[in-house]
Formats: sequence, C-alpha cells, structure tokens
Amino acid sequence: MKDRISLVLIISFLLAFLVIFQNYFDTFWAIIFLIVFMSLYMLYMYVAIKHQKRKLRKNPPPSDTCYKPFISIMIPCHNEEDVIEDTVKNIMQSEYTNYELILIDDRSSDNTPLIIKKLESENEKIKVLLRGEDDFPGKSAVLNDAMKIAKGEAILVFDADAKIKPDFIKKLIVKLEPKDVGAVQARKNIINAKQNFLTACQYNEYVMDTHLQVGRDAVRGAVELRGNGEIIKREALEDINGWNNLTITDDLDMSTRLHIKGWDIRFCPDAVVYEEGVVTFPALIRQRRRWVEGSIRRYLEYAKDVLCTKDMNLRVGFDLIAYISEFLLPFWLVAEILIQAFRFVKGYSNDILSSLILVVCTAVFFASGLIYSLRKYSHYGCFRAIYEALITAIYVVTIWFPIVLFIILKIVFTKKTMDWGKTQHGVSNVNTLGEAV
Repeated sequence: MKDRISLVLIISFLLAFLVIFQNYFDTFWAIIFLIVFMSLYMLYMYVAIKHQKRKLRKNPPPSDTCYKPFISIMIPCHNEEDVIEDTVKNIMQSEYTNYELILIDDRSSDNTPLIIKKLESENEKIKVLLRGEDDFPGKSAVLNDAMKIAKGEAILVFDADAKIKPDFIKKLIVKLEPKDVGAVQARKNIINAKQNFLTACQYNEYVMDTHLQVGRDAVRGAVELRGNGEIIKREALEDINGWNNLTITDDLDMSTRLHIKGWDIRFCPDAVVYEEGVVTFPALIRQRRRWVEGSIRRYLEYAKDVLCTKDMNLRVGFDLIAYISEFLLPFWLVAEILIQAFRFVKGYSNDILSSLILVVCTAVFFASGLIYSLRKYSHYGCFRAIYEALITAIYVVTIWFPIVLFIILKIVFTKKTMDWGKTQHGVSNVNTLGEAV
C-alpha cells in the first residue's frame, strides 16, 4: 500500500506539472534546458573518468595486495543441473585460494541436489546447503540462510551460469580493500552475444551499463550491485541486516540500503563475469519485468531514507535521484505526447512538434552514449557502432517502455507479489570465455 500511495502521488504530481507547464510556459525552452542538463551531467562523468585515469597512470594500483580476506563464495541454485557443474569447475580454477564455496539448493525439482552433493564430496572447499520445501523462497532468503554457515570476511555472489577468468577475484579484492568500501561490482558480459538478435542487444545493453557504472564510480556516485559478480564485506552486510527477503531484486535493494548507511560501492571493469543472455522473447520479458518492478519499488520504499539520511554522500544522493528518471522518462514522454495529441485533435493550442522533438532528442542522446560505449569497450568501428546503437535503441523502446508503463500500472492497481521470474540457464551454445564481439 505504501508503494502504491507513493507512486500515485508521484504520477499525479508529474501530470499536474505537465499540464500547468504546458499552459504557462514554452515547452521548447524546457526541452533545451533538459538536453543541456543531461549533456552537462554526461560531460561531468566524462571529465571525471579522464581525471580518474590520469590519477591511475601516475599512481597505478598494486597488481597484488596484502589484503587477502577469507571469502565465502555463494551460488544459489534452483533447477541448475545444466550449468552448475561447469560453473563450479570454472570458479575452482581461481588464482585466489583463500575461500570456501557454498552451493545452496533452493528446492530444485531436477538433479541439482545430487550434482552439488557430488561436487562437495570431491573438494573440501565446497559446502552444500539444501533448503526445504517450507523455507521462504527467493534469492535473498537463500543468501541469508547461507550466511548462517559462511565463515568469510567477505561474501562473493555468483549466478549458477557464471564464468570467470582465473585472476577475477584478485582484481576485485583490490577495490574492496579501502575501509569505507562496503561492496564491489564486477563488469558483466554476455557470453552468447552472437546467438541471436536478443542476445546481441543484451550485450550492447550491458556495454552501456558498463559505461554508466564506470562514470558513477569516477564521480563516486551511486554505483549499483548487479547480483552476479558482486562482493560485499561481512561488516557492511551486518550493518544493513543482510539481504531483504521481501524484494524481488536483491542486488538493487542492497545497493540502496548500503548507500543510505554511508557505505561506498565501487565498480571494477577489469574483473569480468560472463553470463548467458536470455535467448527467447517471453523469457526476456519475464526477466526485465522483475528488474523494472524491483527497481521502482526500492525507490518508492527508500525514498524517505534517501532524502533524510545523514550518512549518504551528497553526490550519491544526487546520483540516485538523477537515475530515477530512467523509469519516469517513459511515462513522461508518453503522457506528454498524449496530452499534446489531445490538444491537437481538439483544436487547442499545442506543442506537439516540440514533444516529438523531445522524443527524437532523447533517442539521439541515448544512441550517442551507446555509440561511445561500443567504440570504447567493444572497440567497434564507427559504422558498426552506429548500426548496433540503432538496433539496440529499437530494442530498448520495444522492451523497456511498455514494461515500465505496465509495472507502473501494476503497482498502482494490484497487490504486491513475490514473482521472481527465474531466468533459465543452460540454453547458450557458447562454452568458452572471451569478448563477444
């Protein structure tokens, strides 16, 4: 009910603002202001990234560190018989040896329990936790249960389909060492990018996310955890009372609570965790629906804490508020166009042309960021980057806009449900690591 009331108030305010603004102000200048603001914010990130790189060139971080905490690596498993053995074998090849590996079976109906018990019998570093049918469902509850037997000073979480290179943990640990850092997120990459159109677009999407996370890290903003390839200090976990069992996006929820408590989250682009991209449209919709709903709900749930906390860095708070726009923008653009179209049909004065220009400018702004990201992180040529940005922009509009609008209506008109929309693993036709280009 709290989420519903908060969202209704935000939507009502936004609609009232649009109507009043259109009646008393020139929409054209509002568009100019918005474009300038977004451009300045991205320029600020760009300058911060360049400044950070110059500092690292003058004072490069150590390739090794005396900070070698005992790590509990946790992998939640639900019907993962197709991938879990390969994932475990891959992780066991790590150059970092001070760890334990906890495999948690969450009420699987396939052979997952048998496979992980076999793996446990073969290696003393592996522990297995089997959850019962009556245990609380969900990834957060799985991880909270595993914490009861974990001995690590830090917790490293992987998805059941994760693949890493041997130096992955060593690279991640360097970022976790500072006292004020509570967690570090690795760069995520799609291992089966060439499988079909959807996986190619997801790869591009992840590249854009890498660029944004690098920017947020450079300005010491609100870097977010991504669930797969995240490492969290036990001290930070205990400070926020572990994972939230009542969220459907454990990573985003934890990110916000860590920021509220004043913990810094860093991003490590040099440590890459590979995962399977979703290969079918229905599965993709289920996955992104969960991501969008979980993200919007955590903003609604923690809005007061974000605004009132004295522990959060001001830059982090500003960054969090700025990124709320990625969910409000689709609603705003659709509402703006509908209002202007209604005024046009009725013969009232309207700025429908300005509204369409706003849509085009938003698309160009997104495409420009994606082109830059693809050229920087995937080393694409100019024409290929433009082509990939174009098809990904179509993908984003097709996927994200309808989902955001649907979730907004869902939160307003229906009760909250704990529907995780599990992602199916083991459907990739790629078995080797490498940059998917």
